[in-house]
Amino acid sequence: MMSLIDPTMLFRFAVPCFKVSKSWGATGVNLTPRYKLPSLQQLSGRDEYADVRIGWNSEAIFIQAEVKSKQQALWCRDSRVEDSDGLHLFIDTRDTHTIHRANRFCHWFTFMPEGAGARRAEPLAAHLEINRARENPTLVRSERLQVYAQTKKNGYLIRGRIPADCLTGFDPEDYPRLGFSYAIVDRELGWQTFSVGPEYPVQEDPTLWGTLELES
Repeated sequence: MMSLIDPTMLFRFAVPCFKVSKSWGATGVNLTPRYKLPSLQQLSGRDEYADVRIGWNSEAIFIQAEVKSKQQALWCRDSRVEDSDGLHLFIDTRDTHTIHRANRFCHWFTFMPEGAGARRAEPLAAHLEINRARENPTLVRSERLQVYAQTKKNGYLIRGRIPADCLTGFDPEDYPRLGFSYAIVDRELGWQTFSVGPEYPVQEDPTLWGTLELES
């Protein structure tokens, strides 16, 4: 029997986010299994098809995702970023959890394995406005964000870097907890999220996000 309420709605998840000592290079930063986010999809009876990892240091947030089990081609369009296959990252630098409408400390970034360039074959990163937000942070240009992607026969690997000065209010010493969620959007495989699924407005409601605890 299908539950009327997603079981993850009954909990507020907090997970550690470990420090990164490496610098961004030609293939990004390879985050080891230590940085892997726990699997929460099983609580809702959903399968996971991607390995998602995240890390941080005083200069940036680093994200990595590897998507497997694909049989169809990627669908990525720079003109339809919200609908394209890729990784969406939601960060609240104040970890508030008491506001249903985002404020200037809440951010939405997306990283796509394809979609840019003349043939749409290059990876793309973007900072998006959050729908219904009381106030959005100043949007940063895509050129300020780093992205690396490698497409494979059955999926893709993507790595991203968000510089600290692209995150309004990022202050690890005074605010070592970040509101956080992610969604991997895939037209073939569906959505994989940190907690609740796409039937909830995870893209715009910070109360649905979990917490990252910034560890050394």
